[in-house]
Amino acid sequence: MAATPAPNLVNLEGVSKGFGTRILLDKVSLGVGRGDRVGVVGRNGDGKSTLLQLLAREQEPDDGRVTQNRDLRLGYLGQSDDLDPSLTVSKAVLGDVETYTWAADPRARSVMEHLLGEIDHEALIGTLSGGERRRTSLARLLLTDVDLLILDEPTNHLDIEAVNWLAAHVVDRAGALIVVTHDRWFLDAVCTETWEVQNGRVSSYEGGYAAYVLAKAERSRAEQVMEGKRQNLLKKELAWLRRGAPARTSKPKFRIDAANALIENEPAPRDKLALSLLATSRLGKDVFDAENVSLAFGDRVMLDHVTFRLGPADRIGLLGPNGAGKTTFLKVLTGQLAPDSGLVKQGKTVRIANLSQTLDEVDGQSTVLKHITDIRRTAALAGHSGELTSSQLLERFGFTGDKLTTRINDLSGGERRRLQLLRILLDEPNVLILDEPTNDLDVETLTVLEDFLDSWPGVVVVVTHDRYFLERVSDMVYTIMGDGRVRHLPRGVEQYLDELESGGAGRRVAPSTSSPQPEASTPAAAAAPAAPVDAAAARAAKKDLNRIERQLSKLADTEKKLHDQLATHASDYGRLAELDTDLRKLKDEREELELAWLEAAERAES
Repeated sequence: MAATPAPNLVNLEGVSKGFGTRILLDKVSLGVGRGDRVGVVGRNGDGKSTLLQLLAREQEPDDGRVTQNRDLRLGYLGQSDDLDPSLTVSKAVLGDVETYTWAADPRARSVMEHLLGEIDHEALIGTLSGGERRRTSLARLLLTDVDLLILDEPTNHLDIEAVNWLAAHVVDRAGALIVVTHDRWFLDAVCTETWEVQNGRVSSYEGGYAAYVLAKAERSRAEQVMEGKRQNLLKKELAWLRRGAPARTSKPKFRIDAANALIENEPAPRDKLALSLLATSRLGKDVFDAENVSLAFGDRVMLDHVTFRLGPADRIGLLGPNGAGKTTFLKVLTGQLAPDSGLVKQGKTVRIANLSQTLDEVDGQSTVLKHITDIRRTAALAGHSGELTSSQLLERFGFTGDKLTTRINDLSGGERRRLQLLRILLDEPNVLILDEPTNDLDVETLTVLEDFLDSWPGVVVVVTHDRYFLERVSDMVYTIMGDGRVRHLPRGVEQYLDELESGGAGRRVAPSTSSPQPEASTPAAAAAPAAPVDAAAARAAKKDLNRIERQLSKLADTEKKLHDQLATHASDYGRLAELDTDLRKLKDEREELELAWLEAAERAES
């Protein structure tokens, strides 16, 4: 007699949920079984987070039923946290567990090291930045024993090393997992099933992100074949009536051999030779040349006799631990920061555009179409013949229909990011520097951006923790490990992670209180002599780092408010001059704090 299958941990039966007049989920039925690892994808605003909240019973459906297995232990990481601001990080994550207890547990020690290694465990929750609170919430959840883990964007605020660790950690955990993330590498590494939320429906695909893309392509092809058959049916029937009964013939059948047939005759994403020729004609032979460049802040050497060349159509990804000098290197390369010695040359035809992590403030009451039309009614984008109108430009970046008349204030974070990129491209640059461009973008928008970059013939320099995007967009990967060198990594991200694993990079960790080891936990540890480390000085340096980071966060808030005032007083030239003076002072203060941060980081690592 066949064994009865185990009941699902959670079931949705005919569930509907809407907000206002918009239906996000329409009669959805699905279940999550033990051991399932499900990735959830879809456009921003289509209901991914709502689906997770329903599964976690954080919201109730408008119609239908949500049932959970009796005695289900469920852990939920939402987009906001409920941490007590008066608690220390250690207390919030570990409760009353003593240090020597959790330090002897390999799982707890791993979580604390990889998620909270750079955070002072005695800092109050209320003093943490948003990213630090996020990592603290994730660490607290991962240290609980649950049957079902529901994570909404867990990779936000994590670097490549931490994302790599998190993927391995959740795969090794017992129990089921449901995760919403735009990190496609993470989806591939972790998930055995993918749900797509779209138009009120939830479609299920077997496998991770790569399998989902292939399966969706095949579904789309099959639908096109069916539509073609339907449209030709009447013509065939009329031809039959005119000809009479035709001779018996065998009908041709379309066949594919799994994934290979889908991509068998597809061209490479980028025609490198064609792009190189276009880029050469627009840029000339020289872009950036750095010869024997050195730069130091105090006792810390950021660049040590670096020679680096960037040519037309080059696409590079830049990796390195936080504080290693990636931003400093880019500033030196683009002329924003003068080196102490050496020579940096920039091509005469170079026009740089920088997509920074912060979104520029604009008139939020203006519509999308009016905003772009006011900047430029037509423009020639690289990779396109002739000029495009403002409507065509917006359509290229996913703004169609009622989105054209939507106020900028009503756009989602991802839509604002897309609009920002379009505004930058209107200046017709030939060098794009992308600093964390994937923030706030859903998977569909990321593929649109990647598709655009495939046909863009200029230079691309990308700094990102999104491994999939980095590998998809760049052709070469370089690293700055904090030792003053800029090195090419032939094996890309894999080589970078291998070097971090083997200690080839200085991943900064907190002082000795952050990751204590149990005494004589191994024979090697018992035999090794204590390192001559000034623990008090290290702790003081770490406190300085935390203090400076809080000051920098406050400066960022002040800068945002000043930009808001600039938009408000756009016609008051006297007030604009005052605000400009304030912004310049703010910039000087920020640069001083950044220098102090680098010096404190050096003391913490010494």
